[in-house]
Amino acid sequence: MSKLYRFFLFPFYFINILSNQGYSSPTWVQEAVIYCVFPRNFSPSGDLNGVTERLEHLRQLGVNVIWLLPIHPIGQQMKKGTIGSPYCVQDYYEVDSDYGNKSDFKALIDKAHELGMKVIMDVVANHTSWDSVLMQYPEFYIQNNDNQIVPPTIEWLDVAALNYQNEKLRLYMKEMLKYWLKEFDLDGFRLDAASLIPVDFWEDLSLELREIKSDIILLGESDDPKLLTSAFDLDYTWKFEEALEHIISQGASAMPNLKAVTAYEKMAFNPGSLHLRFSDNHDKKRAIVRYGEKAALAASALIFTWDGVPLIHNGMEIGDAAETYGPALFEHMPIFWKSAEIRPEFFRFYQEIIALRKKHSALRDGTLEWIKNSDENSVVTFIRSNAKEEFMMAINFSNQPFIGYVVIENPELFEDVTPVFSHTSIEPRQLPHLALKAWEFRLFRRLIQNLH
Repeated sequence: MSKLYRFFLFPFYFINILSNQGYSSPTWVQEAVIYCVFPRNFSPSGDLNGVTERLEHLRQLGVNVIWLLPIHPIGQQMKKGTIGSPYCVQDYYEVDSDYGNKSDFKALIDKAHELGMKVIMDVVANHTSWDSVLMQYPEFYIQNNDNQIVPPTIEWLDVAALNYQNEKLRLYMKEMLKYWLKEFDLDGFRLDAASLIPVDFWEDLSLELREIKSDIILLGESDDPKLLTSAFDLDYTWKFEEALEHIISQGASAMPNLKAVTAYEKMAFNPGSLHLRFSDNHDKKRAIVRYGEKAALAASALIFTWDGVPLIHNGMEIGDAAETYGPALFEHMPIFWKSAEIRPEFFRFYQEIIALRKKHSALRDGTLEWIKNSDENSVVTFIRSNAKEEFMMAINFSNQPFIGYVVIENPELFEDVTPVFSHTSIEPRQLPHLALKAWEFRLFRRLIQNLH
């Protein structure tokens, strides 16, 4: 096995863990199961009406929050690919005509609400397209010494960097976000590249938006502890995703690396901080491609039983392998929905593990305790618990079978509740003895009252 991946080769953020946020996040954030929709690729029609038509599918899956990638018109000047990136916004106040119109957008939100789901909209506040309507205000953009507008990074040449030292730009962006919130009854926003924008802007915006609608969610693409304390309800956990990558793709030690993630989060963030947990998104190649089918499900088993808020990305629930990353972000690459017939275990797994998560609060907000096992380089074992019940998860992050044991008191009181669980090559064993095929996972439950 490779050495422990080093998460700590950067300065820590030292924050006062006793400080309070200026607001209370709504309880539904803790209970969220977020599904990221790329409207261009989500349905055969590739528009908002196509998303609306498939909302019942998401409801049956168990999703309760829909995150829509940007729906605004895409800039054509210096665009990448055939269509261009949805993160290359031409006009923040309009809907891309390829997606439909504002009435279609409102109908989507109304239907989602009718089905008991919330909708958040992706907003790109850090940069615009080079043919944006805002280009009439060059002072809104960062410029070099020759008064030329510049991109935010040398990799993002298709977009122009906005200047948050300009107060009029700040006001414009705040009013734009308020417009979508008030006019369409959104339930919040996913805020792109949030760490590239000054903290005080997000702090002010957070308070102003919550004055309009108090129970919204703000998901920031950031892992800055200061932003999660003062502005956002939920942030990204790149270190968690990096740990999964090192464990599954590079054979890094499983439990030690995940323990390093929790140690970092405990030190850097306030108690109770919520993080988005994911193995797949539009900034990475598909997990099923990187990891393979069984390992991809093992990663999701961890995500849905660990702490934080789980994410399903655009077709993950059927084992879709159509890319949304890199060049694919700029093209039309629709979900191949027939994958559900090829990999029926995927939908069943997600549906069952979401149902377990919804039914048992210990899997949403219970404490997390590591449990020793006989091969912690390969196998991850932990307990999520509250006052009523405990869940023990065991996941084999290895391409080799595991036969060993866990160190736990009263193991005979646990009941196996693993979704789509079946043994085909290893005889089941009674805890504390444990047998797992390559990439297999098992979830066990016991009631606290049975311990007394």
